[in-house]
Amino acid sequence: MKEHIQQVLAEGQKIYLYTYASHETEAELCSMEMRALFGSSEEYRKESLLLSQQDIDPDRSPFLSLRMDVLLSGSSVEEIAEHAGLRQLVEDKKTFKVKFIKTGDPYPYEEQRAFELLVGSRIQGTADMRKPEITLGLISIQGIWLLGICHYPQRAWHSHIHKPQNYSTGLSAATARTLVNILAPDTEDLRAVDPCCGMGNVLIEALSMGLAIRGRDINPLAIRGARTNLEHYGYPVELVTLGDMNELEGRFDAAILDMPYNLCSVLPTEEQKHMLASLHRLAPRAVIVSTEAEVRSRIEEAGYRIKDECKVWKGSFVRHVWLCEA
Repeated sequence: MKEHIQQVLAEGQKIYLYTYASHETEAELCSMEMRALFGSSEEYRKESLLLSQQDIDPDRSPFLSLRMDVLLSGSSVEEIAEHAGLRQLVEDKKTFKVKFIKTGDPYPYEEQRAFELLVGSRIQGTADMRKPEITLGLISIQGIWLLGICHYPQRAWHSHIHKPQNYSTGLSAATARTLVNILAPDTEDLRAVDPCCGMGNVLIEALSMGLAIRGRDINPLAIRGARTNLEHYGYPVELVTLGDMNELEGRFDAAILDMPYNLCSVLPTEEQKHMLASLHRLAPRAVIVSTEAEVRSRIEEAGYRIKDECKVWKGSFVRHVWLCEA
């Protein structure tokens, strides 16, 4: 791995280290999102961190906590310190600090601080431990040391958590955002639809990430709530329309379907099949969410192939998530 990283950097290419974390109830969903976002570009992965040549904004995922743009690699912290002293790693007049990243090889607290001091003392620039303009991350992974510039998520999407209108059992902003990432790792030039959009949770996350999406719902109260939410965040209310998804016309690149459910009753099987057949007609790629595991076989009957899947827990309430392609 060390030789590969050094070769990538020597060729002027970039490599990034990401850290991520999730609650055990969302661990499967987190892993599914990582697979969607990074795919085969992963150079290395272990629990809570991965290396990739893919440049992902850490603010995009609810689970990503850091992206470090790797600048240097070496066999020891002393080698990193030596190389750090020979290069201009920090822009002129900007302050910096070195921070040891704990998700790699474990070291005692005292050694972590010693590593930071050793490397920081060699870097050209002005150190500021309280409010640095640049944070340089230092990490050891299986004995390979890396140093790079850290970028932390701003979590601007947190403003979507408390919408003017919402269902108590609706998708959370974090889950909705993750579903969009699974559906559309690349949002550019993609047209999507949410044919059972409810209060618009998926729509708002998708729109905030630049995805062209529209919504529809058969429930007038849901449409009213979705329009209130869209307007609250500055999006056109015309993006949602009232109507049955089975009557929706057109063709889209992708779709998200959170299948309707009721805590006291089950959606009839034939109605589920009709909805899935309509979804297959509307989009060749889809993320389907249901509280019923049996929906899996009906998805395949509708003509989709399941590429990935997971479960998400909220107490005893379980959602099944399937990524499908025609």
